[in-house]
Amino acid sequence: MTRILSALLLLAPLHAAKADEKVDPYDQSKVALEVEPPADFKGKRILVIAGRQSHGPGDHEFFAGCAILCNLLKQTDGVFPIMARDGWPKNEKLFDSADCILMYMDGRGGHPVVQGDRMKLIQKQIDRGCGWVNLHYAVDYLPQHGKTVLGWMGGYYEPNYSINPHWDAEVRALPKHPITRGVKPFTIRDEWYYGMRFPDDTKGLTPILQALPPDNTRNTEYTKGRKGEIETMAWAYERPDEAKGRGFGFTGGHFHRNWADENFRRVVVNAILWTAKVEVPEAGAPVKFDPADLNKNLDKKGKGEFKPILPPEPKK
Repeated sequence: MTRILSALLLLAPLHAAKADEKVDPYDQSKVALEVEPPADFKGKRILVIAGRQSHGPGDHEFFAGCAILCNLLKQTDGVFPIMARDGWPKNEKLFDSADCILMYMDGRGGHPVVQGDRMKLIQKQIDRGCGWVNLHYAVDYLPQHGKTVLGWMGGYYEPNYSINPHWDAEVRALPKHPITRGVKPFTIRDEWYYGMRFPDDTKGLTPILQALPPDNTRNTEYTKGRKGEIETMAWAYERPDEAKGRGFGFTGGHFHRNWADENFRRVVVNAILWTAKVEVPEAGAPVKFDPADLNKNLDKKGKGEFKPILPPEPKK
């Protein structure tokens, strides 16, 4: 597994934190929510929606992860991230002005977007060319919803067809695409889903992250029939509609610690910019990061929190 040089991240008991720690890792009150840009703003608006609390400490930290993504997006000029929480913005009008909608949350039958008539609201945004990004569990849809999502981002996780093991994905090569600018091959452990449901016609679809999973992780009929095959864990989609909208699916993001990896961060930020039709710099988007941010804005789930631990000093 790739070593994260900036910090080695471990779950540690709360009492192990420094006594003089001034940051409450569970204080989310300082994150600005549903704040729009000034009236004269001419750039791109990114609506970043964090799901409700899910899983244990350090896993599915949707709120903290979205807060990190907003800080990263602010490093690109002309981009204004607007964060909402609990799976859906209180102000639904934010959808109408978004250039890209990002969802990082629980999916399947509990997916916020499949409740009531919300898919019709999102279809309206898709039809005008709005970008659509789903991270981790948010790519998971039931088949009756997934058929629509295929038109939004070109693929989705289908229960009992796709699979979601924890494994070390070794990304050895990357395609030439704006999303991969500045991204180097990397290896990182995550709950990388694979065996996605893709359409028969893959025009407009570009695999972005691919790796060879262990065959012993193939536990659905579809994935069992693909032993030894390279699998796709992230993909870009250029929609064939008149508005030429774009979508991106990314199956990683289970472990909060992975935001400390520069390549992991950059491929996601590049993708958000690309779906919003922002020109991605040749060297990739700026993704400066303080590892201490991993221990901020966490959901209060139990007795653990992330504590950055510096690598040992080299021997003289």
